[in-house]
Amino acid sequence: MPLAVLAPGGAASTALYIVAFSLFIIGIKRGTHPTTAKQGNLIAAVGMGVAVITTLLLDGIGNWGVLFGALIVGSAIGVVASVRVQMTDMPQMVALYNGVGGGAVALIAWAEFRHELSLGETIPLDLLIPGLLSAVVGSVSFWGSNIAFGKLQGIIPGQPIKVFGQQVINALLLVGVIAACVILAINNDAPSEWVFIGVLIASAILGVLVVLPIGGADMPVVISLLNAFTGLAAASAGFALDNVALIVAGTIVGSSGTILTLEMATAMNRSVGHILFAGFGGAPAASQGSTEERPVTSVNAQDAAIKMAYADSVVIVPGYGMAVAQAQHSVKEMADELEKRGVTVDYAIHPVAGRMPGHMNVLLAEADVPYEKLKEMEEINPEMPRTDVALIIGANDVTNPAAKNDPDSPIAGMPIIEVDQAQQVIVIKRSLSPGFAGIDNDLFYAENTSMLFDDAKQAAADIAAEVQNL
Repeated sequence: MPLAVLAPGGAASTALYIVAFSLFIIGIKRGTHPTTAKQGNLIAAVGMGVAVITTLLLDGIGNWGVLFGALIVGSAIGVVASVRVQMTDMPQMVALYNGVGGGAVALIAWAEFRHELSLGETIPLDLLIPGLLSAVVGSVSFWGSNIAFGKLQGIIPGQPIKVFGQQVINALLLVGVIAACVILAINNDAPSEWVFIGVLIASAILGVLVVLPIGGADMPVVISLLNAFTGLAAASAGFALDNVALIVAGTIVGSSGTILTLEMATAMNRSVGHILFAGFGGAPAASQGSTEERPVTSVNAQDAAIKMAYADSVVIVPGYGMAVAQAQHSVKEMADELEKRGVTVDYAIHPVAGRMPGHMNVLLAEADVPYEKLKEMEEINPEMPRTDVALIIGANDVTNPAAKNDPDSPIAGMPIIEVDQAQQVIVIKRSLSPGFAGIDNDLFYAENTSMLFDDAKQAAADIAAEVQNL
């Protein structure tokens, strides 16, 4: 018995799609604050459910066994992945999800192209051109996102990987893709499927070659940019399929991804073009050899506890290391003990701390840290000279004074949390190893800096216990 009850483009299906993307927008809006982010995620998920069900009920939809099988398999993979993935792996998870979206759009474009060919009629340009755009951008996004995932996951080396004549090869591929698309559009009365397949393959190679030379430190920005590309591809597919939900949802993803990309680039004081073509990030092994030769001051948990317990103000700067150690709850307990002694405790959040915007906010909100205690970089930096102790927990590049003091540094000009201006600095870190950008941190060797070499979770718990015993 057919399930189709809605006419494509009809009033009922359009109304349901409007409900779906309205829920998308509300969900995104609720996601801008840690206290409402979970609710926003659920609202957006309901919106996607409405969009999927509406599409399944459209007249002309068939192959129910394949569709429901795909839904079951996809849902199972999504549930298992969401339960098992750690917060530290969220950036590469986002890369995978984004890549799947781009690949899906490219396959949809190919399927629609084959469908139109089977009709034996001229393919209208208002369908063919958006379809070609979806195929190209979706393929670039899929393969580029897989490379980004591999670099963040450590499957592919994080340092830039360059091919001889890379820029020339990329330029030739881009020209070839454009030329093939023009040929398909000109011959839209009898376009060749092999040319279309060639476009997909060339776009895939282009996606790989564009991302490979970019260092691991820049992968979050690249993922955000590829996310914007996926949105653009989805919107184009929506025009080709005359699907309102795809058009609006793709536009939302494309615009939000573009805004996020620009915000992250600004936070690093680098242009998107520089990120794409400069090839920075990923430390060569030799660069770590000199870090042990410079003198550092080392303290234990008791020393750190005394310094903070008798301070008036403490600013905690969390980073990726805190996420790796899952130390947010121990950090909250430590802060609670300090506040019992009358110490003012705030948290300084860098826009790209933890390799993903909002990463630290989510972790601290999970530990019930009051949102008003989370201070953005622009708000906390003027307070640093009046701060008694700055406690760095797993943050590295975002506190490196070389960004201000060394014009030859790869991160020169990048805005940082200016912890070096505090009266005293304590850094909790396992070792003196470089950060994700692959460069040594001059902060570790400053006169007012003390290093506490330990796991972040254990160190925070030990400090909390010592403060309680004072």
